Amino acid sequence: MKYPLFVYIIIFSLFSCSENKEKIYPTKMPLTESVYASATVQPDSLYQAYSIVIGILDKTWVEEGDLVKKGDPILQITNTSPELNAENAKLALQLARENYSGNAAVLSGIQDEIQAAELKFINDSINYFRQKNLWDQNIGSKVEYDNRKLNYELSRNNLNLLQRKYRQTKNELETQLRQAENNYQTSLTTSEDFTIKSKINGTVYAIYKNPGEIVNTQQPVAAVGKSDKFIIELLVDEVDIVKLKIGQQVFLTLDSYNSKVFEATLDKIYPRKDERSQTFKVEALFTDPPITLYPGLSGEGNIVIAKKEETLTIPKEYLINSSKVLTENGEIEVTLGLQNLDRVEILEGIDENTAIYKPEQ
Repeated sequence: MKYPLFVYIIIFSLFSCSENKEKIYPTKMPLTESVYASATVQPDSLYQAYSIVIGILDKTWVEEGDLVKKGDPILQITNTSPELNAENAKLALQLARENYSGNAAVLSGIQDEIQAAELKFINDSINYFRQKNLWDQNIGSKVEYDNRKLNYELSRNNLNLLQRKYRQTKNELETQLRQAENNYQTSLTTSEDFTIKSKINGTVYAIYKNPGEIVNTQQPVAAVGKSDKFIIELLVDEVDIVKLKIGQQVFLTLDSYNSKVFEATLDKIYPRKDERSQTFKVEALFTDPPITLYPGLSGEGNIVIAKKEETLTIPKEYLINSSKVLTENGEIEVTLGLQNLDRVEILEGIDENTAIYKPEQ
């Protein structure tokens, strides 16, 4: 039976196209799935030092790169107001002490008045009760008795008044003395605040002000961090953050070390997302860090989330719509597993003997 020529041309074209397509077979091989992250190296415990007072930077005790111990001075800030306040507080404290317990103490004068009032009260008391005994015996005049009684009552009231005045004055002076002591200690603390000291044992990585410049409370004046321990800050896309767990293996490349790969371990996951970059920050620790590291070294990291020693894989470019492959029998649905940048694991749908074709772009 003979067919028209165009039928033979179509059959030949289809056969030729099928033969020209790239054909491969799934391969069993190790496969690792990881999450990509941009990386920056920073010293551990790195912090920005701020001044809690406003003044002028007078002196820098250290230079960038110097080692410091906890409590070592870093910057000295000058301002005459705290010194004057401290001097005024000291004078006020001396006056409060003198008023309370010195030679010119206010209480001493009141005590002298009390002693005189006690003597007068005793004398008036004796005269009154003597006159009262006489009056009970109808001896003496009523006027004299009333005068002695009045003097006695006035002396008693005056003595009670002075005693109350003494107690009240003593309480007030004690309060003033404690307030003066507190004010003086506060003024000393404020003066000390003009010397910025290191909070940790580490290295001074940055000093942001020069002597003579104004220092305020809004801008940092220095950066200090540990010298012997560095962390790796990694920025992870929000679609990948749920795949991460503490302890996962991290492979890191740094621009300063070319293609050398360093190993690290995921140590911390920050729960808050950066709304501007839509990323999450995580931290990793070097397993075997480079000998030389500097703050701000950048690179790339891959966080291993799954690994198989041997599994069936195909190149990602052979997938159709992320879930199918083209075979001699047409498109077949496949179940995917692990993935990396260029290969994907096949769990179901095809085997090692299934030929697949690269789809046309």
